[in-house]
Amino acid sequence: MKNKKNKPSGFPFRRYTQLLTAVLYNANLGGFITGKIYKGDTKGVCVPGLNCYSCPGAIGACPLGSLQSGLLSSKYRIPYYILGTLLLFGLLLGRLICGFLCPFGFLQELLHKIPTKKIKKCRATRILSKLKYAILVGFVIVIPLFKLAPGFCKYICPAGTLEGGIPLAITNETLRSMLGFLFSWKTFVLALTLLICVFCYRAFCRFICPLGALYSLFNPISFFGIKVDAAKCTRCNACVKACKMDVKKVCDGECIQCGECIKSCPQNAISYGVKYFEKNKPGRK
Repeated sequence: MKNKKNKPSGFPFRRYTQLLTAVLYNANLGGFITGKIYKGDTKGVCVPGLNCYSCPGAIGACPLGSLQSGLLSSKYRIPYYILGTLLLFGLLLGRLICGFLCPFGFLQELLHKIPTKKIKKCRATRILSKLKYAILVGFVIVIPLFKLAPGFCKYICPAGTLEGGIPLAITNETLRSMLGFLFSWKTFVLALTLLICVFCYRAFCRFICPLGALYSLFNPISFFGIKVDAAKCTRCNACVKACKMDVKKVCDGECIQCGECIKSCPQNAISYGVKYFEKNKPGRK
């Protein structure tokens, strides 16, 4: 077995990046005190990860919410700007965005550190991982087009409830008096999601998040991310066994490119890099 002394320990850089991302996405700290949504020029620009537009601290737009709003307001026209933005993010980074640039993913990982018995990945979790694609089609595309409502944001998104709904309800008395069943439902969804994440690693990302489902389509062809040197790889499958996501191979659609596989590889065959110029791709000689 080759020496692993040069491999990063615990990947602290990823933790710092996740924390910094959460702060940068929500840099309007005064909004949490006043209960007012920031409406500056940057609010027209999408951030890469899931971050609610209605969060009092948010200085950018959520790409998922923007897509739904675009479908609603365009009356069957194609929202080229947001589709182009998502295409750019996907082609550049794929689900590396989920692993490094998503505040709600960071929260899920922190919750999973609570010492309890954990649900390990299995056939059932792999089947459930397909649910997010159905949510992407049904709630993000179909409902906005035919029901004239931002389906995912309105009925499901726990990140929106945590970042937007609850802070605004606390600081805005007028809004608080108007809350009804829908807010209670979404608070329940949030509480259930956070509870499940204590026992099941990044359950929201794996089973529910339609943004992750969208980025997963680009994961195998993204410009930058995890790559495997086929000349070194012995197909021992240690990387897949070490991964907490429901992957079948490194950098497939379920991989969030967190880098845990790098530490597990006995042949030092896995690394971060520019995949576009990679010559020794798995399966090629």
